[in-house]
Amino acid sequence: MVVVAVAGGTGSVGRTLVDALKESKEHQVIVLGRKIPAGGESGVQVFAVDYSDVAGLTKTLEENNVHTVISAMVMYDAAAAQAEVNLVAAAAKSSCTVRFVASNWGLASPEDESLRIPHNAFREHSIETLRKTDLEWTQVHNSYFLDYFGMPHVETYLSPLVFAIDIANRKAVMPGTTGDEIITFTYTKDMAKFVVAALDLPKWDEVMHCYSDNATLKEVLQIAEEMTGSKFSVTYDPVEKLQRGEVTELPSHKDLYDYFPRPILEGMLAIFGLWTVNGLMELRKEGSLNEKFPDIKTVSVRDILGVWKGK
Repeated sequence: MVVVAVAGGTGSVGRTLVDALKESKEHQVIVLGRKIPAGGESGVQVFAVDYSDVAGLTKTLEENNVHTVISAMVMYDAAAAQAEVNLVAAAAKSSCTVRFVASNWGLASPEDESLRIPHNAFREHSIETLRKTDLEWTQVHNSYFLDYFGMPHVETYLSPLVFAIDIANRKAVMPGTTGDEIITFTYTKDMAKFVVAALDLPKWDEVMHCYSDNATLKEVLQIAEEMTGSKFSVTYDPVEKLQRGEVTELPSHKDLYDYFPRPILEGMLAIFGLWTVNGLMELRKEGSLNEKFPDIKTVSVRDILGVWKGK
């Protein structure tokens, strides 16, 4: 048993990881955050830290004998990127900290600049910093979170995001021309189980990956229609439109603009569409954490979309 500190452990992915660590009882978990939330975190000690203070971060890690840091910071801007870089520096200086998981959930940034989401570049600063330390480190890729297709009826801490299929409004806009490209989907709770299991691996690769299920958007649509008992309206966004950073607006997108301004959301969804048609959303099964931990049972796309039955 070691002490694991989850940075950003009161956020969406962070809370999911904390829950899985608590449930496993294999390791002691603490949370690092900018402030202690009202009401606290049940059963978990939360430490308010200043991410600009490397010495203070190092002291917190050492005083709590932290062996492994898992970052679940939201990496949307330069300030968040610098905060994680500082945390890496603190972990490297800490006399007891050995391992670090960078906040690079989702997918690796493609080499093709035209296929990159701008804010994903912030994640690379931490990787560059980690390479210069003696820490053993990794990042966990999971492709697209399956939770999004079950909202608001599935248990999750994620904020809503609607890509390609708007189940609530029975509409779909497929990227490309077919909807036949395979996408890897991962439920956050499954991902968290794999991350916890990976803590006991004797050696980490610089990139690890896991998944819950693989399916095409056409298959997701067919299951959604089956569960809701409705025929969806389906159109397609050609690659040329996606390359311009444009997507056809779905009804549920309007509900997202408060925290994803339309230009940002549209650009991000267009990139997701291009990743899909270019086959970048599919993670290989070979070498996955699923292979290393075959006893971890994952949910399927059908399991998650089953929450829509009769709705």
